[in-house]
Amino acid sequence: MATVTIRNLDDEVVERLRARARLNDRSLEAELRLLLNQAAQTVDPAEFVEITDRIRRLSPGPIRSDTTALLREDRER
Repeated sequence: MATVTIRNLDDEVVERLRARARLNDRSLEAELRLLLNQAAQTVDPAEFVEITDRIRRLSPGPIRSDTTALLREDRER
């Protein structure tokens, strides 16, 4: 396992992180570890665009239906 040192964090940031850790019943170190793990698993923006483009290509064009009948039916309930 690697060790990381982060310098020059604002005191206010550290206090907010401590408060968050207390709320989650974790130590500051455990909270930071969790946050860093989550950030590392986040999808890269370019990858996200690629995925959404692939999904868009699989989907047919926009559904263009007349919703008037559905609205009337809903109003009659």
